[in-house]
Amino acid sequence: MTVSSHADQSFLMRLFSLEGKTAIVTGATSGIGQMIATALVHAGARTYVNSRKADACTRLAAELSASGECRPLAGDVGTKEGCVKIGEAFRAQESSLNILVNAAGSTWGAPIEEYPDAGWDKVIGINVRGVFNLSVALLKELRAAATAQDPARIINIGSVHGDVAPPWESYAYSSSKAAVHHLTRHLAKRLGPEHILVNAIAPGPFPSRMMATMIKEQGDELVRETATGRLGIADDMAGIAIYLASQAAANVTGAIIPVCGGYGTLR
Repeated sequence: MTVSSHADQSFLMRLFSLEGKTAIVTGATSGIGQMIATALVHAGARTYVNSRKADACTRLAAELSASGECRPLAGDVGTKEGCVKIGEAFRAQESSLNILVNAAGSTWGAPIEEYPDAGWDKVIGINVRGVFNLSVALLKELRAAATAQDPARIINIGSVHGDVAPPWESYAYSSSKAAVHHLTRHLAKRLGPEHILVNAIAPGPFPSRMMATMIKEQGDELVRETATGRLGIADDMAGIAIYLASQAAANVTGAIIPVCGGYGTLR
């Protein structure tokens, strides 16, 4: 049987279009967060971009608005108060939320004997507590969007280093990402009956502000340890984010999906 190209397009749109959806992406003004925010806008979602810096959010929203609907939503996910304020600011504009992407993250490197409590506090505060606190702050809006046929989505950004020990001394970071992976599973179990799906993406090395020094100093070695022979690119992150946010993944929850080209997992 031959299927027309028009029928093919309709099928793909039904599965992967995000038209009519509303999304928030934290950590959206750089790195993986920006890759995902860009993808969601292009897929049709009205996307709110978040970071601590209001001017950066405004600039990015203006830039992405050339391709779709994008709005700034500045705020600090590193504190519970900051998460509550982000929720209030969103609530003043919207009554429901289809997609929450928790992409804000921080790292801290120091020799093992010198690793400070301040490093643990900052990294855990943003990478783990921030994921939990913002998800809770927006639960009312996620519940308002959720249906059995079209669940709401929480997409957390973990890391391959949540499962594989990194070669550098970033103890709080790798521990935080392991926590994000398990928090994802826990939230998926708790929120699944309410038709809110919770999954995590576990990236390998991607060009980003956080990874810039490591790629500059160890880029060749990172590539050698990757089965596909390259670092991640924006399209890699766009594809998995759109999938998890779309109808195509309407029965996927509690998954930790590596996007790492086999880095660390196939050695």
